[in-house]
Amino acid sequence: MMLFHDHALMIILGIFVLVAVVGLFLLQSSFSSRRVHEAQTLEIVWTVLPALLLVTLALPSLRLLYLVDEQPLNSSNVVKATGHQWYWSYELPSLSSSSFDSYMTPTSDLLPGEYRLLEVDKRVMLPLEIDTSIVTTSADVIHSWAMPSLGIKM
Repeated sequence: MMLFHDHALMIILGIFVLVAVVGLFLLQSSFSSRRVHEAQTLEIVWTVLPALLLVTLALPSLRLLYLVDEQPLNSSNVVKATGHQWYWSYELPSLSSSSFDSYMTPTSDLLPGEYRLLEVDKRVMLPLEIDTSIVTTSADVIHSWAMPSLGIKM
């Protein structure tokens, strides 16, 4: 991912330097041409060059998009979290296909020190030091899924 950012930064820096040099040249020169009304090659260059620059930015970006989306299949533990309109369903296929629903705790039932909109009636407990893949999906609407103790929010 850092290679992509370095690549994009170099292209953007090159564009900035090119524009700055051309701008300084135009400010310092008194050159003007009243006879040149058409410059076919110039128009082709300033149409094709930005298109090529955009392609050199887009191709690594698309490759990175697909690499980030790939899911490792070697996890020994898989949790499937399905978002419903007012609750989450969890399936744990590695534990003999157990599943349960997790509802938010109503604000009126919160104890002192508990977080509003983060407390649930049944929490997901994951084992320590075991690779776990969490597959999130939605049954009806798009949701935000979070695990505050790990600093994860999707």
